[in-house]
Amino acid sequence: MKNNIGKMLKEAREKSNLTQQELAVKVGKKRSYISRIECEDDMNINLNTLLEVVEKGFGKTIKIEFVNNENINI
Repeated sequence: MKNNIGKMLKEAREKSNLTQQELAVKVGKKRSYISRIECEDDMNINLNTLLEVVEKGFGKTIKIEFVNNENINI
């Protein structure tokens, strides 16, 4: 199961009542970059950039957790 980072960021932005432009200003990026992150399924976002968007844009932190996937058949 693939998590879509762009979709998660868009939902967080909307919950924070921010426009793409407002978020871009908060994190020092262009609005078009925020749009690309949110809309492109295959967008590769650098981990440092993701941290910057979440911390500066939403005042939150990221928790990364590794879990066992016992139900996955390969």
